[in-house]
Amino acid sequence: MSKPDRPSSASDTAADIDGGILDRMIEIRRHLHRHPELSNREAGTQRYLREMLASEGIADIRDVAGYGLAVDIIGTGRSSNRKLAIRADIDALPIEEESGVDYASENPGVMHACGHDAHAAMGFAVAAHLHRSRESFGGTVRLIFQPAEEDEPSGGKRVVEEGLLDDVDAAICVHVDPYTLSGKVAVGSGPYTLACDTFDVLVTGSAAHAAKPYEGVDALTVACSMVSELQKIVSRETDPYDPLVISVTAINGGNAYNVTAGKVALKGTIRSGNDATRERAWRRVREVLEGVAVSHSAKVKVDIHRGEPGVVNDVEMAELILASAKGSIGADNVLTMPGWSIADDFGYYSEKRPSVYFRLGIRNEEVGSVYPLHHSRFRVDEAALKNGVLTLVSAATMYLAGQENPGV
Repeated sequence: MSKPDRPSSASDTAADIDGGILDRMIEIRRHLHRHPELSNREAGTQRYLREMLASEGIADIRDVAGYGLAVDIIGTGRSSNRKLAIRADIDALPIEEESGVDYASENPGVMHACGHDAHAAMGFAVAAHLHRSRESFGGTVRLIFQPAEEDEPSGGKRVVEEGLLDDVDAAICVHVDPYTLSGKVAVGSGPYTLACDTFDVLVTGSAAHAAKPYEGVDALTVACSMVSELQKIVSRETDPYDPLVISVTAINGGNAYNVTAGKVALKGTIRSGNDATRERAWRRVREVLEGVAVSHSAKVKVDIHRGEPGVVNDVEMAELILASAKGSIGADNVLTMPGWSIADDFGYYSEKRPSVYFRLGIRNEEVGSVYPLHHSRFRVDEAALKNGVLTLVSAATMYLAGQENPGV
């Protein structure tokens, strides 16, 4: 296995991470990339990660949230009753890989196109390092290898429902960022991702001969009008400084050259930055779809499903990441940046406990890591992963060394 190059600007004053752990991290990341599994189907991923953690002598590895794992690394150094959770998601996406890497997916139609393989590998490295160095700190770090971030039922929601955050004081997660230069850490306080809801739409018209469309109601034409009109909710009804993204992501209907479609299904997402906008978007999506249907003498059934809340970064936790990153990878690698429009079910964590979600830049034109998240040619610059591990380790030990009895 080829070893990744170390980011040239990484600080030599950072906590020392054993080279063997870093090599194993890359090995794990590539194994997971070859064997991606969809949300709520991560049985092989769960089994493999359990084996890797156990190989480090880590015991009491628990199954959680279906196909997830949780393990507590308990420091034996100075006294501390603080407990911190670190989330690493593990699921993949229904995308056919075209990245061209030697360790590309061997599971047809499934790909780690969002970097969760890298998140899981960094989570392993953090667990291994803290386990080996547990005499140097006090308190507990709970590593949660979470399934089903990408689809429902949400793994993040299950983590909260199963009580995995009931006895922790705060939570952290990292997400790779192909829009930020490799090795840089970016974070900010306040709203950091958008809430995400999904919708399913069934348009019903009446089929007709393609030579005589006027004898029926073409559901496909109606659906196309709906797609166009939905975009105006954002472009013509919403303040551009009020985050809202409505995306139709699939349209299915019709099966013959010479018959107009009698039924067409649409689906998509509604992403919003606050509760008021979320409620308004739900209402307007229904009104627009129903109005278009009536105007075309069609019928429509609209189902909107409430998804994950937006992540809100706690001010003090964001400052913790800034301080720990500056100390471990150098101030020139640390950026204060606002959030982005993606959604993440880490929002359930941030509803429950003071939390921070930070980004790790992986954009490197030399290795081709320039494609966006959820793209078939998405790549991770593995050289950046050490900076993610260093930041997480530093943040964890700094947090655990804080005041006693912080309260839950």
